[in-house]
Amino acid sequence: MRQTNPIVFELQKFQLRLDGVAVFPEISIQLTAGELLVVMGPSGCGKSSLLAAIAGSSGSEFELYGKVILQGRQLCDLPMERRQIAIVYQDDLLFPHLDVAGNLLFALARGNAQERMHSVKRALASAGLAGFEKRDVATLSGGQRARVSLLRSLLAKPKLLLLDEPFSRLDAALRQDFRQFVYSQIESMNIPALMVSHDRQDCPNSQFYALQDAQMQMLNGGYV
Repeated sequence: MRQTNPIVFELQKFQLRLDGVAVFPEISIQLTAGELLVVMGPSGCGKSSLLAAIAGSSGSEFELYGKVILQGRQLCDLPMERRQIAIVYQDDLLFPHLDVAGNLLFALARGNAQERMHSVKRALASAGLAGFEKRDVATLSGGQRARVSLLRSLLAKPKLLLLDEPFSRLDAALRQDFRQFVYSQIESMNIPALMVSHDRQDCPNSQFYALQDAQMQMLNGGYV
């Protein structure tokens, strides 16, 4: 049975179309704070397009239908930079010309230099990366890069976190460790999160969707 926690993020009959053809089926979901929904499906079923549409980065050639609501505000008419949504991709997209601290400070546009660096050090310590501030990102392992990328997204204090197959480029051992780190960060920050994946093992003990064959099915005791 659905908990009575207030709804933070909601899609209402949301759909993306190109030349009148649905890119993904009509979707209606609700998420509370700290809740993770995993959208499952094979390549080409519209998973990444769904995240882009929510974030506001779909091209002008696409048509949007329905509503995207975050903390009671309708987002569909807002540009990407005003939606307060962070996206973590399967490629970490770290800035190669900046060290680890520089990459993380990029997410902290406000506050004095001392406060910002304190936030960076605290975030790195939480990820088991204390003392990595001056490290060249090219020297980081895949797992370390993934953690820095996630920290950069979270330091911006988004109201919604989107994850586009964030574990797919990691080997099996790193993947499991990073999964647990991601889930713990979502819980500790109490932020709603939507993740797309093709790997059932990426689903924690939470709800997930199966997205394929132009149908969306809720599984594992979820809700529509």
